[in-house]
Amino acid sequence: MTYVVVENCIKCKYQDCVEVCPVDCFYVGENFLVIHPDECIDCGVCEPECPAEAILPDTEPGVEKWLEINTKYASIWPNITAKGESPADGAEWDGKPGKAEMLSEKPGEAA
Repeated sequence: MTYVVVENCIKCKYQDCVEVCPVDCFYVGENFLVIHPDECIDCGVCEPECPAEAILPDTEPGVEKWLEINTKYASIWPNITAKGESPADGAEWDGKPGKAEMLSEKPGEAA
């Protein structure tokens, strides 16, 4: 099992999860974070830290697509080990449906 970041992180990108990860397995995109599934140790400390509830175990139904997305971008985006600045309008995007098409493929900046 591994944890994956799912759709609700898009445009929210709070990054509280990064602070608690003991193995630094988060990678940052322009408007989304991902978890490297081969680096995640399945400890689960990140899941309750996410204000957007956008981190789920890969055993949850319907996260297969997000596991693929996490795997793909973790191999090309920079590793993030410290919480950066969240988007100013992140709270406005929290919970909005249909954000998958807004996922930017551009890498973000590691804090």
